[in-house]
Amino acid sequence: MKVLLVQRAEVFSPNSVEKDKAILGAVGAKLCAAGHEVEMVSEEQPFHPDGYDRIFSMGRLPETLQKLQDKPTINTSAGIANCARCQLEALMQQLGTPMPPRQGSHGYWLKRGDAAAQDKSDVQYAANPTELNEKIAAFQQRGITTYTVSAHVPGDLVKFYGVAGTDFFRYYYPTDDGDTKFNDELRNGTARHYPFVVEALQADAEKLAQTVGISVYGGDCIIREDGSYCVIDFNDWPSFSRCRDEAAAAIAKLL
Repeated sequence: MKVLLVQRAEVFSPNSVEKDKAILGAVGAKLCAAGHEVEMVSEEQPFHPDGYDRIFSMGRLPETLQKLQDKPTINTSAGIANCARCQLEALMQQLGTPMPPRQGSHGYWLKRGDAAAQDKSDVQYAANPTELNEKIAAFQQRGITTYTVSAHVPGDLVKFYGVAGTDFFRYYYPTDDGDTKFNDELRNGTARHYPFVVEALQADAEKLAQTVGISVYGGDCIIREDGSYCVIDFNDWPSFSRCRDEAAAAIAKLL
């Protein structure tokens, strides 16, 4: 089969440019080894998506999503668009995905709602309502008028990665290896490894991926001391840096 791989624009890979390139390259290597004809392009350069049997895309630019919307693509343009935080939050509420409360006594998280985070300033912690209002005003001054607000939830921060429709699902504690993107994970402190039902988290993640419309996904959740959890982030095609080879094999099988 003839396959096109589309690299993500660097603006959508803050502190993760090489990691994002590496996972797509690893998928390409698996496909080549299986005898497929593979071409890789960047969404930041002009490209033509016609004539390919399948497209694997990490692209997020609006023009990329439009260009690929009627093509046989993993992840789909509609699914990637649904990962914008405001749209995602609405879908999570409809589905009943465990989410953090709006109000709490441990601070708040403010996140831009129109697109994935492009730098550290797009996701901010506020210690109290006054600081939250100040940060919202700063968002508005930057032209960001859609955003989400949620209460900070104490507990273990866990990153999870999956490929929908397969048995691939992995989870990790960022404070175990110190690998973080913006160091926001440190707000929850060193992981205590509270026990929780992994199968329940996987089931919720799979249902959310299906509802959103993506096959290659990742996310963050907080595991509370009592074993309950809430999903605080969910996104299309993460870097899978902690499990790249396994993930690449699972993604390649989606062909």
